[in-house]
Amino acid sequence: MRILHTSDWHLGRSFHREDLLGHQAAFVDHLLEVVAAEEVDVVAVSGDVYDRALPHVDAVALADETFARLAASRAQVVVSSGNHDSAQRLGFGSRLMDAAGVFVRTDPSSVGTPVVLSDRHGDVAFHALPYLDPSALLGPWALGARSHEAALSEAMTRVRTDLAARPASTRSVVLAHAFVAGATPSESERDISVGGVSRVATSVFDGIDYTALGHLHGRHVLADGLRYSGSPLAYSFSEADQVKGSWLVDLDAAGFASATWVDAPVPRRLTRLTGTLKGLLSDASLTEHEDDWVQVTLTDSRRPARAMEQLRRRFPHTLVLQFPSVAADGQVPARPAAGTSDHAIALDFVRHVRGSKATKAESALLQEAIDACCHDPEQDVAVRATAASGRTGGAS
Repeated sequence: MRILHTSDWHLGRSFHREDLLGHQAAFVDHLLEVVAAEEVDVVAVSGDVYDRALPHVDAVALADETFARLAASRAQVVVSSGNHDSAQRLGFGSRLMDAAGVFVRTDPSSVGTPVVLSDRHGDVAFHALPYLDPSALLGPWALGARSHEAALSEAMTRVRTDLAARPASTRSVVLAHAFVAGATPSESERDISVGGVSRVATSVFDGIDYTALGHLHGRHVLADGLRYSGSPLAYSFSEADQVKGSWLVDLDAAGFASATWVDAPVPRRLTRLTGTLKGLLSDASLTEHEDDWVQVTLTDSRRPARAMEQLRRRFPHTLVLQFPSVAADGQVPARPAAGTSDHAIALDFVRHVRGSKATKAESALLQEAIDACCHDPEQDVAVRATAASGRTGGAS
């Protein structure tokens, strides 16, 4: 049996306010091409189909089109819900979709009941575990602790109970959406920690022929049969160096046989540039990045005027502009002495963060802003007098 393992589509997500739906649609086209070219039998989607519980109508339309196209392809589809998905909304119509070969599993009560598919070697039991919220399951599942490891351990106990009742020749595939120890997160995953703990031990999945993991956006190989596919697109600049794609997994009669990486298309590269404004604008070696999405960190000792405007003339897709702190000690400034003016505090903050004093124009602008926000007793008295007069006039 040949399985295409993918996850974390996050349909409807934007990237620093840039719409990604067209890029996500291009990934779906790629997915269908791989299914046909590589003779894929099963597409396994390990959670986070959508980016939010109430997805935009355009994202729902793309998901509907995707599942319809997959249903019409040579492959069957097994889908589990992730922490970004609404289990009820993603799972709506799942019993009808079963008949089309698209098996969507979002309900924790279904844990332990697999989708059983077959090849020439016999049965493969697909246990698609939806994202398991430890807080919601603490009582219903009588968990010994409110943790992801406790919830997934209980789920895997149910999985193993089911597998033990099946013929020894039955191979097993688990889909799980979790943070498994040994993998490295990116900046774009939502924190799922409970009590400060989010990681799950790899041993939770011992004995399973292949575990298709979702949640982390980078690909990881924790063991031959324990892998993250990661997201098909980069969703933060921390993922600029990640290679995006899917795992093409083969099962033979004994279980896991091999896994081959399939690169996803890259609609627009991500690049992080660091240097002075003049250097970045004049460096001929950066020509190859002019069409990339760009994050720039400027190292100028004094912040240049209209820096973003100038950068976008050369790098039109610059999305993030930042400046590193050059404070000598790297510490928070000391509490100002009693009686220090707001203006002096603001000037000291600029000096601390930037490493140089504010200019006369900047100092004047800060004073103007402070004056606009300050308490004005005379104005307050006038406002109260006007309000009182209005109430008296209304009463008469």
